[in-house]
Amino acid sequence: MPESISKHGHKWKDVDYLVFSSYMWWISYPNLKFLRGSSLDQGSTVNDGINIYTAYEKAMRTWANWVEENVNPNLTTVFFSSLSPTHSWSLDWNDPDTINCANEETPIVNMLTHLKLGRDQQLFVTGENVIRSMKVPVHFLNITTLSEYRKDAHTSFYAVYQGKVPLPERKSDPKTYADCVHWCLPGLPDTWNELLYTKIIISSS
Repeated sequence: MPESISKHGHKWKDVDYLVFSSYMWWISYPNLKFLRGSSLDQGSTVNDGINIYTAYEKAMRTWANWVEENVNPNLTTVFFSSLSPTHSWSLDWNDPDTINCANEETPIVNMLTHLKLGRDQQLFVTGENVIRSMKVPVHFLNITTLSEYRKDAHTSFYAVYQGKVPLPERKSDPKTYADCVHWCLPGLPDTWNELLYTKIIISSS
């Protein structure tokens, strides 16, 4: 078992359901540092220069290998949730009068509009391809498209970590303070859970 999950990974053995997701932390930087070897304590080295697409595929393949070696599909159903989009540029939904998700109160209502907002399509496809190549069945939970219409569902100026900055100051600078990555609760994540519950019911029937 990989060292990074050795303390708790054994608890995942033979559980009824496992739900995985991996995306947001991959898009902050175009290139990543990586550790060659198991740990710095054992003489491993840190290397520069691997791009996010190569790194993401390697990570997904490592995850897939772990699933196939450790999950009994007769006992455990595995789900993988697709990427969660952001709404950082209002021009993406043809609104030149605002900057991002700040002050948005309604979803994008034109359902005929083909959106690809705040997503990295190459990472999305990589995840799909790895899952399709696996021997252990993994249910791909596509939350991306429906979430792209919800420009109104982010925490915006009301994220907890921004609490030290007075609200009027946050509202006066949406480019800096509007959080268009995280989501309100209750809110859109409840819809994701409903989709997950539906998949569970279908897979159990």
